[in-house]
Amino acid sequence: MDTHANTDTSTHANAKSGATGRRSLLGGAAALGLASAAFGTGAHAVGTQSLSHTKAGRFQGKSVLITGATSGIGRAAAKAFAREGAHVGFCGRRAELGRQVEREIRDAGGEATYIQADVRVNAQVRSFVDRVASRYGGVDVAFNNAGIGSGKLPHEMTVEEWDDVQATNARGVFLAIKYEIPHMLKAQRGVIICTSSSAVEQARPNGAAYTASKRAVQGIVKSAALAYGPKGIRLNALLPGTTDTAFVRPPGIPDADWATYKQAWGPLNVDGLERMADAEEIARAVLGLASDDFPYMTGASVTVDGGSTAGRKMIQPSGT
Repeated sequence: MDTHANTDTSTHANAKSGATGRRSLLGGAAALGLASAAFGTGAHAVGTQSLSHTKAGRFQGKSVLITGATSGIGRAAAKAFAREGAHVGFCGRRAELGRQVEREIRDAGGEATYIQADVRVNAQVRSFVDRVASRYGGVDVAFNNAGIGSGKLPHEMTVEEWDDVQATNARGVFLAIKYEIPHMLKAQRGVIICTSSSAVEQARPNGAAYTASKRAVQGIVKSAALAYGPKGIRLNALLPGTTDTAFVRPPGIPDADWATYKQAWGPLNVDGLERMADAEEIARAVLGLASDDFPYMTGASVTVDGGSTAGRKMIQPSGT
């Protein structure tokens, strides 16, 4: 499963809940000429940055495990780790997308293995982790990224919908850590990064289930960092801001309309950089945290949101 601003399991609930607001903002942007006039010079083009200048070979020969890597941030991270020499084992529920990402990595000269798994299912998570460890000789780095969103007010949610968000986002992280740690304990080293969200600092009216689950991720990371730090294992939480992925983009919206929306949305929601993130930018943060550049960082929550939580609250969209 994928996640946040990105994901394999991105629900359409987010898109539906924000559809009215998006249409309104898009219409207003068109009417006022926001895209070309007011924000013409201030907006930044998303997707123009690449990982081409990252340090080559930082993860040469290392075993990297990723949950939720068939699209979005997880997919970008899988490709980035592979470009830097890692052997990448990743999971997600959508087999066709998973096999496609695996092919793309191998065609580019990297090493990757896709294994279909649902992070809500205990046996599948255990099998996934153990198979990756067996194939690549352990687990050096784990990026626990799988997650889903929710775009309903508390009284509108069913109990089953609430439980599904918690089972995917919080319990899924717990299960991944549960089965990753034994492999890392054998080696007396390892790095685990878990995707939380900037929503923990900037809640939204229809985000109770999502924000609760992402705060839970932070709690898991903090406690686990204390438990396994003496064993040479570091754990940190990553808090991405809104990222240009299927997690926040309404299905079926034309590219031109989406580009107009983003150009208007950025200055209204991200006071710092005035734009959405690109999935590769978030992946770059993941690789940095997983590298040897931060040997003394553990139990931390690292916000990568372009400055949105430093300023006024976000209004749309409702995803990460």
